[in-house]
Amino acid sequence: MSRLPPLLLLAALALLPLALGSDPYLLNALITTGILTIGAMSLNLLLGFTGQLSLGHIAFFGIGAYVSALTSLGFDAEIGFGYRVVHEPWPAAAGFGLAVLAAGLCGWLIGRLSFRVRGAYFVIVTISFAEVVRLVALNWMELTQGPLALTGIPAFTLGLPGLGSATLRTKLQNYYLVLAVGTLCYGIIARMVGSRFGRAMRGLKENESLALSVGINATRTLTVAAVVSAAMAGAAGSLYAHYLRIIDPDVFLFATTVTMVIMVVGGGKGTLLGPVVGGLIFGLLPVALRPVMAPEAQWIVYGLVLILILFLMPRGIVPGLAGLLARRRLPPALPAVSAEARP
Repeated sequence: MSRLPPLLLLAALALLPLALGSDPYLLNALITTGILTIGAMSLNLLLGFTGQLSLGHIAFFGIGAYVSALTSLGFDAEIGFGYRVVHEPWPAAAGFGLAVLAAGLCGWLIGRLSFRVRGAYFVIVTISFAEVVRLVALNWMELTQGPLALTGIPAFTLGLPGLGSATLRTKLQNYYLVLAVGTLCYGIIARMVGSRFGRAMRGLKENESLALSVGINATRTLTVAAVVSAAMAGAAGSLYAHYLRIIDPDVFLFATTVTMVIMVVGGGKGTLLGPVVGGLIFGLLPVALRPVMAPEAQWIVYGLVLILILFLMPRGIVPGLAGLLARRRLPPALPAVSAEARP
């Protein structure tokens, strides 16, 4: 794939706040859309490049949010058998790192448990895991505050040697932070997909028997993909927690996973730009419809747009547009010469 379209899109997103005049409402919509797009990119690594559907992907997002929030807030909670853990607040950047590690570790655990059987078992395991984590967040009041929510989560503070530090409190600052993390995740996925490991992932998706016959370790390959995917979802969850500065068990809602799946499938699963384009369209569409129609009508139009896109472009927006451009570039076919006209 050419590097020009991603670079043009990145430049457009970097300049977008200037065009919007730093409107706080639109910036808020772009930030939340960007965070969900990072989650969709991480899901695409599994769904698009390995063919494994994770309907509990929101679990890793929520784990990242809670780990990052609790790390930066500090806590004093009993973890069982009369043993208490007292943790003093750490910087938000440390919480981000621990969120990535914790989510990646959970991805490894789920991968090791379910990829030996795969298919529907993986889907069931991920859904069950997400529900278990949600119930823990809802009922472990001493640690998570349950439905009362964790509040007062500090914003990110970035420090540069010799230049001091800056706390990212404004929407504009958070927008560029989300854009930077999203760009980093895109780069990691692009390097993975373009490597020998990426070819192994696609091989397992297209023809697992053939991939196994040439020596590809299916369980190890899929587990590594699950770890990277979960870690990126955890990073998105950390951004979400420190941006909103309040989280509750609703962060584990199944509807968020469905939204990520729509972004991936609508944009084009198995492509690098698909989740980004799908994320921008399906993340910002409700915002564009809100001023002109009632909430009920908004979701009807949302569904109709998704159906229309999948009807006209079954493989998604990015593959559909790529195929259309390729057909236009092809030279016209030469007319057939009849046998009588041949010399």
